[in-house]
Amino acid sequence: MENWIEYLDTLIEQDIRWNVYKTIAILLVLWLIKKGAYKLIGIKKDAEMKRMYHQRKTVQYTLVFIGLLLIGNIWISNFQSITTFLGLLSAGIAIALKDIFVNIAGWMLIYIKKPFDVGDRIQIGEFKGDVVDLRLMHFSILEVGNWVDAEQSTGRIIHVPNGKIFMDPQANYSQGFNYIWNEQHVNISLDSDYKKAQVILKNMLTSMFQPDFKNIEAALKRAQKEHFISFSLYTPTVYAKIHERGIQLSLRYLCNPRKRRFFEHMITEGILDNFKPESSIQIVYPTTSVILKQSGDTKPQA
Repeated sequence: MENWIEYLDTLIEQDIRWNVYKTIAILLVLWLIKKGAYKLIGIKKDAEMKRMYHQRKTVQYTLVFIGLLLIGNIWISNFQSITTFLGLLSAGIAIALKDIFVNIAGWMLIYIKKPFDVGDRIQIGEFKGDVVDLRLMHFSILEVGNWVDAEQSTGRIIHVPNGKIFMDPQANYSQGFNYIWNEQHVNISLDSDYKKAQVILKNMLTSMFQPDFKNIEAALKRAQKEHFISFSLYTPTVYAKIHERGIQLSLRYLCNPRKRRFFEHMITEGILDNFKPESSIQIVYPTTSVILKQSGDTKPQA
């Protein structure tokens, strides 16, 4: 009897050892397949980086799925019945791990419907930035804005749960139409020649954005085929209105969202350079005077 027990123990040990060997072999083969697939995908040009990223992710997820099936079949007896087992526990798991399943559903929606993709600049809830990674549980964005002006990068990576796409609206700066409307304001005095100021500013904007007009027009035509987007005017313009500080001139133009700060800098310099020699145009701004008076003094000190 003891010999029989020892024989069974030996068989079990041999069976476990053989399962370990098969598991290691499967992992090694899958690792080699992954390396080979990455070699075939290769290093693409910048224009094809997004496609390469998705190809590598597809290979990775496919091999993980195959590995789980093969290794599970080795270690779990009667593996075919595991789906029945999971079905019985699905209700409890769905309640206990609701957020995980919501994130997985969000990941599937992102890949199938593509509300945004790697490289797009988006805003979801209070988070805004460029999408740099898509994963099973979360996507990562390189944050812009926050304490930095003109939506430039803060340098922080924010990991947003995929399930957030079901709860918060998303704004995509890059999908459909690759340009956004931007506005800058400058105030001039009521006795300034505002019509002359408008002409100066409009000529400045036209000269600055003239090289982009063809690209903007082509992008607008593409957007009109996919979305109900229609602009009666896509060239820069300048609007005027009476303001508490005088006459407010609003410069409105289409620009690449990633170049907002660059254009704001260029336009600000242009305004200062063009208005400086014009005696009939005066830029106004709020000023504050503080008058200090000590006790016993008859004359105020500024």
